[in-house]
Order: sequence, then structure tokens, then C-alpha cells
Amino acid sequence: QVHLVESGGGLVQPGGSLRLSCAASKRTFDNYALGWFRQAPGKEREFVVGISWNGGNTNYVDSVKGRFTISRDNAKNTVYLQMNSLKPEDTAVYYCAAATVGSVYYIPRDRRNYNFWGQGTQVTVSA
Repeated sequence: QVHLVESGGGLVQPGGSLRLSCAASKRTFDNYALGWFRQAPGKEREFVVGISWNGGNTNYVDSVKGRFTISRDNAKNTVYLQMNSLKPEDTAVYYCAAATVGSVYYIPRDRRNYNFWGQGTQVTVSA
């Protein structure tokens, strides 16, 4: 079992930045691909970005490429999402998730492949 806790959300003006963190309770982050998803009101939860087990591979949805950066620190059991140049359409509840994977490079994009989820943190981009 992996317990995930997100932090770092808040209210920011368009063009601003936020850094989300997700800490895991499990002793080791190994064997898990990690992802960030988001869900805006009235919309489906969507994949935003993922990072592979060893951190060597990442996968971003087109709408955040060049603005968001995912990283992980397995020694601290923490994954980060640095969000720059935020737009109002980035407003959503952001969730981190962990997926048990058999490949060190694999990053699932389908939320059904993720076994564990955090409780979510609200990000609001508004003037």
C-alpha cells in the first residue's frame, strides 16, 4: 500500500508559478511510475504528466509542454510538479498517482493503470 499526500496548491495569477509536491508513505518509491492528473469542474480527470520508475523518462500532455516540469527524488519518496506560465485553463484539482510497472521506462497515461492516488490539491489561476 502506498499513501500519497499532495501539497503546494493555491491561488496564483496568470503567468505565475506554483510547485506541487507529493510525498509517499512507502519506504521506497522504486517500482512505481508516478503521474500527475487534474480534474476541472464538470470534466473528466485527465493525465498531465508522468515520470518513469528511474526518472529517466517523462511524458507530458501537449497543453503543458514547455511550462510544466516533473521530477522525482526517490531518496525522499517525493515527486514534484513545477508549473510555470500558468493559465486560467490550468485551474483544477491536481492529483498525484502511483502505478506498479514492470518496466523501468514505462509511463501509463490511462488513469486505470494507477493503483494509488492522493487526495488532491486545488490549483486556481485567476486575476
